[in-house]
Amino acid sequence: MPDYLGEFEQIVLLAVLRLGDSAYGVPIRQEIEERAGRKVTIGALYATLDRLEAKNYVTSWFSEPTPERGGRSKRYFRVQPAGAEALARAKSMLDSMWNGVRLKGEHGA
Repeated sequence: MPDYLGEFEQIVLLAVLRLGDSAYGVPIRQEIEERAGRKVTIGALYATLDRLEAKNYVTSWFSEPTPERGGRSKRYFRVQPAGAEALARAKSMLDSMWNGVRLKGEHGA
C-alpha cells in the first residue's frame, strides 16, 4: 500500500525540487514562505525533512564547513525517485478529487 503525503510534505518536496542543487535549510524555508505564503519554523522543516529521508523520499549530505558559517557545514537535500513518485501519486489523487468540483462563486456556480 503506497504511503500518502501530507500537505506540508508535498510543499517541502516541491521546494527541494525547485531549488535543485541549492536545496538546504534556509533556501527551502524561504522558497516555502515566498511561494506558499506560509511561515515555517526551522524545527518543523527539519522534522519533515528527517521524516522524508526516513521514508527514502529525500537524501541529504553535508558540505564542507565554511568560515562564513562559523565553521559549520550546510546540509543539502535531494529528492529521490521514490519521493518524486509519491508526489506524482498525490497530484494525481488531488486532480481526480478536484475534477468536476465547482466552488460556490466560481464560474457562475
